Amino acid sequence: MEEKIKKTDKLTFEDALARLEKIVRSLEEGNVPLENSLALFEEGTKLVRFCSQKIDAAEQKVKILTEKNGVITEENF
Repeated sequence: MEEKIKKTDKLTFEDALARLEKIVRSLEEGNVPLENSLALFEEGTKLVRFCSQKIDAAEQKVKILTEKNGVITEENF
C-alpha cells in the first residue's frame, strides 16, 4: 500500500474522498493480496467515517446559515 491516510488534522474532505475512490477501485479490481485488502478496507472505513463527519458538520453549518425573514429555519436539502 503505497499511500496512507495523512493525519486527519491536515486531511481535506476532497483528499479523503479521492483516496477512498482509489481504494475502492483497487479492491474492485481484485488483484490485491488479502493482507493488503484488509489494510485498504480498514483505511477506507476510517476515511468513510472522516468524510461522514465532515458532511455532518457542513450540514449543521448550512442549517445555521439558512435564514428566512430574519428567522433561522432548518431546511432539508
